[in-house]
Amino acid sequence: MVKLDKKKSLYADMALVLVAIIWGSGFVVTKNGLDNMTPLFMNAMRFIIASILMSVVFFKKLKTVNKSDIIAGAIIGSFLFSAFAAQTVGLQFTTASKQAFLTATNVVMVPFLFWFISKRKPHNLEILATFITLVGIGFLTLEGGVALNSGDLLTLLCALLFAAHITSIGHFAKKHDPIVLTILQFIFAAIFSIILAIPFEPINLDISGQGWFTVLYLGGVSTLIAFLIQNIAQKYTTSTHTAIILSLEAVFGTLFSILLLGELFTIKMVIGSAIIFVGIITAETKWEFLRKKSQKINNENI
Repeated sequence: MVKLDKKKSLYADMALVLVAIIWGSGFVVTKNGLDNMTPLFMNAMRFIIASILMSVVFFKKLKTVNKSDIIAGAIIGSFLFSAFAAQTVGLQFTTASKQAFLTATNVVMVPFLFWFISKRKPHNLEILATFITLVGIGFLTLEGGVALNSGDLLTLLCALLFAAHITSIGHFAKKHDPIVLTILQFIFAAIFSIILAIPFEPINLDISGQGWFTVLYLGGVSTLIAFLIQNIAQKYTTSTHTAIILSLEAVFGTLFSILLLGELFTIKMVIGSAIIFVGIITAETKWEFLRKKSQKINNENI
């Protein structure tokens, strides 16, 4: 039985690495897609595709939807829409490699939003992680002064909105079916994207082959498949493993940006990315695995 559990845990960790790779590649796909489509219209297509696919796969779940579900889905969907809008628009003014790491800072923000809602103070190491991450952001984004460019600022706003999205899911998932919430948030994110895109972006229905690949990949793979894999995998692995592995999204995003987009990665950006990664790991794991390892070694020496 122990061997079977370890085997499942290994498969789950491998699956989460796949999720991190998919999400990391999403930055490059989106960057390329912006050459063919406007950001809000791209997001609308992404969420429409994800909504349709989720509704087909979990059609029976939709029969149980009630007013309370719809309200919760609308709130979560508004954060999801806002986060992706800020991220996609911001990507027009910054690099995919920078955005990959800046977006990952949302895991540091979540405890503080939770503190605001629940009135429960974050762990001291989570507070420390915030300052570590801010230092990393400085190395990564500040160029010749103290000003961030508009793309960096929008990406940090995106990270904050993703943190609010995660916090809202944690709040509503206790009383609602998570699959129903997932479908509804995609539907509302699509509606909000369309409403905002109509007055601010030109409607262009002449989508290129590259454009269709972008929205199909983002909607079908980066949204639907990745979320499903994550939900299943987390049943068979620990939260510590999950946090560490999914943090690799930023690393894969950077690697794909360098390999496929030809982006340059300076020493200063390497240092900043490494510091942000340390901040993320500190916030998510509190370095418990090191303390357990040290305690185990001490017990063996006694």
